[in-house]
Amino acid sequence: MALYPHMRYTGRFAPSPTGPLHFGSLAAALASWLDARAAGGAWLLRIEDLDKPREQPGAADTILRQLEALGLTWDGPVLYQSARSASYRAALDALERLGAIYPCGCTRSEIADSALAIDGARIYPGTCRGGLAPGRSARATRVRTASEPTRFTDRVLGEITQLVEREVGDFVLCRADGVIAYQLAVVVDDAEQGITDVVRGADLLDSTARQIWLQRLLGYPSPRYLHLPAALTASGEKLSKQSGAPAIDAARPLHELARALAFLGQPVPDAANAGEMLLRALERWDVSLIPCARAAAAPP
Repeated sequence: MALYPHMRYTGRFAPSPTGPLHFGSLAAALASWLDARAAGGAWLLRIEDLDKPREQPGAADTILRQLEALGLTWDGPVLYQSARSASYRAALDALERLGAIYPCGCTRSEIADSALAIDGARIYPGTCRGGLAPGRSARATRVRTASEPTRFTDRVLGEITQLVEREVGDFVLCRADGVIAYQLAVVVDDAEQGITDVVRGADLLDSTARQIWLQRLLGYPSPRYLHLPAALTASGEKLSKQSGAPAIDAARPLHELARALAFLGQPVPDAANAGEMLLRALERWDVSLIPCARAAAAPP
């Protein structure tokens, strides 16, 4: 249940500009758009462009044009994370006043022997929790976690429980290069934009408990979550920009929308154009039809 009982549904789509939209991104965009519009709510667009070395020049504009070509219009101005450093620093300051964060001097090689976390990273062993060792300087900022379980109900996958301290460890909020980490930025943005519902791929499912942990520390309400299957190639590899997933063909909007609807388990209506297909898909939108799985093969 969302903690925004008196607020209008507000959803969002938040791509990173590391390349044009691929099929997995389209499925997430379409699902979040349909869910918001079916609830009579707003659908916001956020460009998560904090990691400049990974950003592809022109990708943000390409993403906007792709969404427009498919009829996935958004409400209000586009929010760019690169313009929001003051909000993120204010959140870090608030966490510091709470004693919830600490400086860490460890390098990646120094924690390379730690156990693997659920997302493939290394579980931080808490080396700097009690303070920096003599002669060491801070490289990153970490948040203190605790042993109690974090629970939430996913609208597709059901009850989810994660022991953040055991399964992830104290995670980074500000990297050694000064870049604010995704986990903090997304929590601050969702709160300040009044996001009531997050619809996204299940590749981000394991981040949710960390985000709820930060929401509670900062006194933010938690949105409802709906995680879709991550789209896989025929060989079982997750579609991603980093692995060279092809861009969607915005010149064939009916084809791309039909593929995404089928992937989401929704009826694929006959339509003469993208607008008509979206209208008919909206009338039939049914969350209960979304496959209850963390991953699924993308349709041909």
